[in-house]
Amino acid sequence: MNDDLPPVRWGVLGAANIAVEKVIPAMMRSARSRVIAIASRDEAKATGAAKRLGIPRAYGSYDALLADREIEAIYNPLPNHLHVPWSIRAAEAGKHVLCEKPIALSAAEAMELRAARDRTGVLIGEAFMVRTHPQWLETRRFVESGRIGELKLVNGHFSYYRRDPQDIRSRPEFGGGALMDIGCYPVTLSRWLFAAEPVEVIAQIERDPDFGVDRLASALMRFPNGQATFACSGQLVPFQRMQIFGTRGRIEIEIPFNAPSDRECRVFVDDGSALGGLAAVPITFAAVDQYTLQADQFSAAIRGEGSVPVSIDDAVANMAVIDALFRSGDSGRWEAPITSPRPHTKPT
Repeated sequence: MNDDLPPVRWGVLGAANIAVEKVIPAMMRSARSRVIAIASRDEAKATGAAKRLGIPRAYGSYDALLADREIEAIYNPLPNHLHVPWSIRAAEAGKHVLCEKPIALSAAEAMELRAARDRTGVLIGEAFMVRTHPQWLETRRFVESGRIGELKLVNGHFSYYRRDPQDIRSRPEFGGGALMDIGCYPVTLSRWLFAAEPVEVIAQIERDPDFGVDRLASALMRFPNGQATFACSGQLVPFQRMQIFGTRGRIEIEIPFNAPSDRECRVFVDDGSALGGLAAVPITFAAVDQYTLQADQFSAAIRGEGSVPVSIDDAVANMAVIDALFRSGDSGRWEAPITSPRPHTKPT
């Protein structure tokens, strides 16, 4: 990357917790990014966040921020149901867009955002920061190099416990539920590791009796050359793990999704020569902030170097798998992801 290029000037739509606590501080540590503005529908909230984080400008509306001609790119951490509408408005204002996951409420809605990309020519990407972390880049390199033989199975688990009626993740109309919130991670990583799309998927989904959101989901995805399985829940003990199985070996990622920025991460590579994983060799990765790396790569792409880490085209395909999992949860049958345009529908 060319360090002589000027940093990209970013604006942030909304003062969501993930933005003010993790992503904005990480972006401000990026030599390639400058966060110059933040907006909230509550101007006092925007002003407070700007003062606390050292952001020069605060706006009391999203439109006011989009009208700022100095802003080149937008980070959108708004609630899920606002991702596409405001990302489209940002694109139409000439801003590049990094939008939080899940990028949309359905593949059809994500296609609307892709159409906005095609109309405006801006870059649009989904904020799956995990796909910039060295532990995952090295894991994918191991898979591609044949270190574990032929990849046949990806297995994942991601859960936490939070049952709060005021939380937007408890509201189905806002795109709440475990599959949209955290199940999207093993979906994107499985697709990325297989370098292919699943042919069909099947899911078992349990819903909260009061909120209606999915609180526990188990899924199986059939790929052309293997399978991926995962479980996710918003009402289970906090835990996360990913394992990748080949014909000759296995890789285990200890903290696959919320990799800490203040300590080392470990990946275990097992050649299968001893039971119980006793032959697993740990590979240690220095502490990095995957949100900073994400900002680095997206900003570099804006300056013409490299590409967006997770493109809108990739995001459409990921949403198609999530759509199919919801359909399967309702039908009890195998369902095929659909990536051709069709009328917009929301998962129930």
